[in-house]
Formats: sequence, C-alpha cells, structure tokens
Amino acid sequence: MNKKLIFQLSLFGFAMAFATVYFIPSKIEPFCWLAIFGLCAYIIARNCNEKYFLNGLFVSLLNAVWITAAHIILFDSYIANHPQEAEMMAKMPLPDSPRLMMLATGPIVGLISGVVLGLFSLLASKIFKKK
Repeated sequence: MNKKLIFQLSLFGFAMAFATVYFIPSKIEPFCWLAIFGLCAYIIARNCNEKYFLNGLFVSLLNAVWITAAHIILFDSYIANHPQEAEMMAKMPLPDSPRLMMLATGPIVGLISGVVLGLFSLLASKIFKKK
C-alpha cells in the first residue's frame, strides 16, 4: 500500500470535515463526496501498482477519523448548521449522548464508504493506464 498517498488523499476528508461543519449542507454533501471519490479513485489507479481496493478502503477509514473528530470537537457548530441531523440523533439510541453516537457510527460509515471507494479504485485501475 502507498501510505503517503493514502494520507495525502485523506486530506480531502480533513477539508470536508470542516466544510461540512460550517459550509456544506447535508443535501449537497453526497455530491461532494461523489466527486472526491471519483478523483481519489483516479489518483489511486494512476499512482499505485497493486492493492487498489485496500488503498481506497484506507483513505476512507482515515477520512472517517478526520470527520468524526471534527464533528465531535465542533459539535455545537455542527448541530447548529444541521438541524435535520440533530432531529435524527434524537431518535437514535443514546439520544442523550450524541457525541458518543457519532463516535460509534463514524467508523461504520467510514468502512462502508471505504468499500465504495475501494471498488471505485479497483474499477478505475481497469480503465486508466498507469504513469
């Protein structure tokens, strides 16, 4: 695996962590992630010689760390800008501990998105030629 590339690509997740707290509404976020996943898959396909799926998986897992940490640390700002998420958290288990709920669900979302990015990366490796 390409640890340097994984870290560099995870910086998209670092930027999105803060952007989703302050600027990007929930309705737009999936489209931003789709664009980021497409770009990351292309970069992984062009810069790696093997383990495309694992590189994509680990990028998303590291993204989940950045995003979960930012959303927990900046919780009050996040909730103020995302009333739908606040309402949803109130209906989930642990409604009195929303930060704990974020901590529990963040890695699961990271794993699921990691499988998606891993598959995108694997597909991109079949489409795009190496450098």
